[in-house]
Amino acid sequence: MKTRLLLLGMLMAACLLLNLHCQAQSFISPEVGVEEHLDSIIPPNLTFINEQSKPVRLGDLLTKPTILTLVYFDCPGLCSPLLDGVSEVVEKMGMELGKDYQIVTVSFNYKDTPEKAIQKKNTFLKKHSKSHSKDWFYLTGDSANIYALVRAVGFRFKQQGNDYIHPGVITIVSPKGKITRYLYGVTFLPFDVKMAIIEAGKEQSRPTINRVLQFCFSYDPEGRRYTLAVTKISATIIIFLALVLFLTLLVRSRKKKTNND
Repeated sequence: MKTRLLLLGMLMAACLLLNLHCQAQSFISPEVGVEEHLDSIIPPNLTFINEQSKPVRLGDLLTKPTILTLVYFDCPGLCSPLLDGVSEVVEKMGMELGKDYQIVTVSFNYKDTPEKAIQKKNTFLKKHSKSHSKDWFYLTGDSANIYALVRAVGFRFKQQGNDYIHPGVITIVSPKGKITRYLYGVTFLPFDVKMAIIEAGKEQSRPTINRVLQFCFSYDPEGRRYTLAVTKISATIIIFLALVLFLTLLVRSRKKKTNND
């Protein structure tokens, strides 16, 4: 009897935690996040403006494995740490930028200009190696091309005042424009990025191990950061333990009945 009450209590606690999690999630806009489009091809005819104010066709630019970053240049939150994280991993993973891969940074704010792009690029060149300059492209564009790109990538953001709520992610793209990997956060392991680039060079896509992290972490648009989804994790653990306990009781009950017979 006590065991059954314990089981019932665990199930009720799990339901309560799941309910609290759902309530918490209701404050997070479903418009913000990443819907992974692995194996999808980025439209090659999209046109953007580079730092020299010259138009570039995206299909002509994606000629080697590419780290694609979607940011905006006046971002007060995730964008600068994300670009710092990319710069740091470039210096650590032992691959040659420009030969083995390239980086393309695109502003998803159509109001950003090539002047802002070059200013942002120069800021990062002062902080990091100047070898980044030639093969790290900073692009701006009009709303039609920007929204076509973010839809192709599955990158969802929302304007809030003069700023934007958006996820922190880099997208790995193959030389044929195929999306092969997503890596989340603002810091990246050199091994992960290196392997993603090598796989992209072979046109191989891999599911994102960060799906586990997406389950365990929720994006907080107010704080512009990822927070541990305690209620979801706790509820999952309790439900799992409750199921284990239930199955144990069931097996014991059957064994006891068999022995009595």
